[in-house]
Amino acid sequence: MDHVVFFDGVCNLCSESVQFIIKNDHKNVFKFSSLQSEFAQKTLTNKNITEISNSRTIILLTNNNTFAKSDAVLRITRYLKFPFNLLYVFIIVPPFIRNAVYDFVSKNRYRWFGKKAECWIPDETLKSKFII
Repeated sequence: MDHVVFFDGVCNLCSESVQFIIKNDHKNVFKFSSLQSEFAQKTLTNKNITEISNSRTIILLTNNNTFAKSDAVLRITRYLKFPFNLLYVFIIVPPFIRNAVYDFVSKNRYRWFGKKAECWIPDETLKSKFII
């Protein structure tokens, strides 16, 4: 399991983003786990990741390295099919700028996109991509 994406399972934007990644993950490299899952709690606590406590960020665990916020998003795009993989070029933008935009969207995502009462449950065809 080389690439695990941790996401806020009750956030509509986050769930839609996971579905977008699955659809465009042509090499089938990603697994997913909600930040609310037992697996995420255990794994990220062991890695001393503080972002898990507020569920306001996406986290990518890849080859034993962790990336959060815009770093995670851009590193995910590297593995997506063309033309989405071209978004990785934005890694040259300084992190304080990228993360300011990320934080603004994250702060407003429930208001703009809504929130579920409970975590999104994938259907049978997608279950193998999720770690609970």
